[in-house]
Amino acid sequence: MMKPEDNPLPREIAPGIFWLGICHEQHHKGKIYHTYNAAYLLIGSEGSMLIETGHVADFPVVSQQVRNILAEQGSTLKHLFITHQEVPHSGGIGRMLDSYPELTVHCDISDYHLCFPDEAHRMNHMEIGDSIDLGDRQFIALEPVVRDLRTSLWGFDTGTRTLFPGDGFAYSHYHWDGHCGKIAEEATSLDLAEVLGVFSERALYWTRFADMSKYADRLEELLEEFDVAVVAPSHGLPILDLAVTMPKVRDGLIAGNC
Repeated sequence: MMKPEDNPLPREIAPGIFWLGICHEQHHKGKIYHTYNAAYLLIGSEGSMLIETGHVADFPVVSQQVRNILAEQGSTLKHLFITHQEVPHSGGIGRMLDSYPELTVHCDISDYHLCFPDEAHRMNHMEIGDSIDLGDRQFIALEPVVRDLRTSLWGFDTGTRTLFPGDGFAYSHYHWDGHCGKIAEEATSLDLAEVLGVFSERALYWTRFADMSKYADRLEELLEEFDVAVVAPSHGLPILDLAVTMPKVRDGLIAGNC
């Protein structure tokens, strides 16, 4: 794992949206890739939202990044949105609840209340189409086109038209080519088809046995429906130019089909 002092994050990828986390090594077929278990901090005029918590091992780094940005922006953390229950996405829930007594959790809460029974009153169930008012922007729960778990949800920020797809755009990057902390379009040497395939094989194995062209079609429909301008994945480099990068993503999604 990259040392915190060498970490290029946090990075503001769109007005009021900060990319948080730290790189991890991923070993696959004799190669070492880097990947993120990213979180994002969304600054609103009436309070802020943390999207994902990152892996539990990342909590010291992510929590310090959150504190620093909130102090710089003069904002208060009011909401936490989780795409699904896996540890790389939700491992810091308990500590975030302890750190911010006014914080409320928003997601398909499913069995979260069993893990944190004393905090059940701070858990708010969300369905597709539900929204949270942050003042100058709304956060909307969207259909998870590519699900990791039954309870998966995606999110959308109306202020910057940013999509938060959890595992939907999951891929690694090349540390040796200096991709850490870069957006997808800056990582010009990245073979998206290869690294999307690596992640699908390791984390979304079902995609090898599904007709992924149907999922790619639906994904493109969702991007058009909400006029998405930025994609902020939990495991991948943020995408700021969809016209350039989405054709590569589509190729990567369907490349692993058997």
